[in-house]
Amino acid sequence: DGSSWEEVVELAQAVEEAGATIINTGIGWHEARVPTIATSVPRGGFAWVTQKLKGHGLSIPLVATNRINTPEVAEAVLASGQADMVSMARPLLADPDFVNKAAAGTPQLINTCIACNQACLDHTFKMQRASCLVNPRAGYETELNYTPTEAPLNLAVVGAGPAGLACATVAAERGHKVTLFDRSPSIGGQFNLAKQVPGKEEFYETLRYFTHKLASLPTISLQLATEADASTLAGYDRVVLATGVVPRSLSLPGWDHPKVASYVDVLQRRGARGGAPPPPPP
Repeated sequence: DGSSWEEVVELAQAVEEAGATIINTGIGWHEARVPTIATSVPRGGFAWVTQKLKGHGLSIPLVATNRINTPEVAEAVLASGQADMVSMARPLLADPDFVNKAAAGTPQLINTCIACNQACLDHTFKMQRASCLVNPRAGYETELNYTPTEAPLNLAVVGAGPAGLACATVAAERGHKVTLFDRSPSIGGQFNLAKQVPGKEEFYETLRYFTHKLASLPTISLQLATEADASTLAGYDRVVLATGVVPRSLSLPGWDHPKVASYVDVLQRRGARGGAPPPPPP
C-alpha cells in the first residue's frame, strides 16, 4: 500500500537532517495500482503532493516530477508555488533540445513526450535499450546520425502518418527535396484515430510538432488530399511508401452480426458494418 503521509514527512525530514541539499518528490512506482506516469495521468498531476510537503518544516528545495512534459506546465507549477524546481526525464528523450527551444521562445518546435512508455520503460523492463517512440535517435545518438547529404535527391514520400512525417522531415534536413503525399486532407494517419481514444490525447502533440516542423522546412512540398499513383510518382529519384497498415479482418463467431463495428468505424463515428471488411484508416 506504499508509505503513509506521516512516513513520507518523517523520511523527508530525516533525509534533510542527513545532509541532503535537495529532494525530488518522485511519486510511486510502476507496480502501483494508481497510474503515476501513463498518458492517462493529467499533466503535472502530482505537483500538489510536493506543495503539501513544503508545509512540513523543510528548508531545502523540493522538486516536482511526473507528467511534466511542456515548458508551460513546468512554468505553471513553479509560478503557483507548488515546487521550487521541476524535473523531467522522458521529455528529454523525446527532444534533447527541449530546454534550448523553450529558452529560444519556440516551444511549438518541441517534440513532446506523449507518455506512451512503449520504447523507454517497456524496453527497460525487457532488458532492451531505452529509446523513444517519437524520437528514434534517443539511445542511438552515436549510431543514427542525420548527416548532410552529398548527393541531393528529389524524393516522394507517400503517406503522412508518423513514419512518413519523420522520413520527410529528416530527408529535408539532410538536404533532399521532398514531396509528401497523403490522400487525407490532414497529416497524421492513424494518429488521428489514436488521439481520440480516452487517455491518449497527448497524441495531438506529435501532430502539432510535425505541423510546425513541416512549416519550418522550405524544401518539403506537402500535397494533402492527393492520391499518389504511378503517374504521380514518375520522375522522382526515389519513392518511399509509408502508407501504414490495413486492419485485420476477423473470422470469429459473431463477426458478421449487424452490431459489430471495427475500431475505425467506432473512432470515425460510423455505424456498425456487420462483418464487412474494415475500411482503410485515414
